[in-house]
Amino acid sequence: MYSDDEYLPLSGIQHFIFCRRQWALIDIENQWKENLRTTEGHLMHERAHNENILESRRDTVIMRGLRIGSAKLGISGVCDVVEFHRADSGVPLKGYSGYWSVYPVEYKRGAPKTNLCDHAQLCAEAMCLEEMLGTEIPKGALFYGETRRREEVVFDENLRATVVKALGEMHSMYARGHTPASKPGKWCNACSLKEICLPKLTKVRSVSAYLEDHLCENS
Repeated sequence: MYSDDEYLPLSGIQHFIFCRRQWALIDIENQWKENLRTTEGHLMHERAHNENILESRRDTVIMRGLRIGSAKLGISGVCDVVEFHRADSGVPLKGYSGYWSVYPVEYKRGAPKTNLCDHAQLCAEAMCLEEMLGTEIPKGALFYGETRRREEVVFDENLRATVVKALGEMHSMYARGHTPASKPGKWCNACSLKEICLPKLTKVRSVSAYLEDHLCENS
């Protein structure tokens, strides 16, 4: 169990799996810079995080901006949307009769990615909700603004293990204050921290490597 002062931002797992250096610059070094993509993302999340909007549609109750956390994982954050669907078993809802299953939905500005960074963030949200509500959440959804479609995500054992492993590494790096070196790739071009990260500098050989080569030549 983690204490309150050890909690990390839940959203950081998305950055960590996408690029460990990006996560460290944001969460360890407190570096941030906006670009068009991040601004569009903030605008998209404004309505999703509006806690005053509560929707009820027959057998579905939709809550926005729900604050969550997990002592087991050591994270806290805010869900974009959590849908509660009427079911034979699940959790009770104040002001509503019967039981309800829990279905988290995370909003993303762009299109589906080839890695698991978005899936891991959504799964981490589900794991927090499971701990808080004492229920099982088998799946949720990612809504992408570019495609205007939902992608359903199943929270299987492999994805849950990925979340636990990533968060363990994040807590370790945070405790050490360690910022990893960059691993340049085409994904760097869209990163708002490109000018802070300076990924191209990692292609320059280190002084120690240069000296080692020359010492070997002269020996």
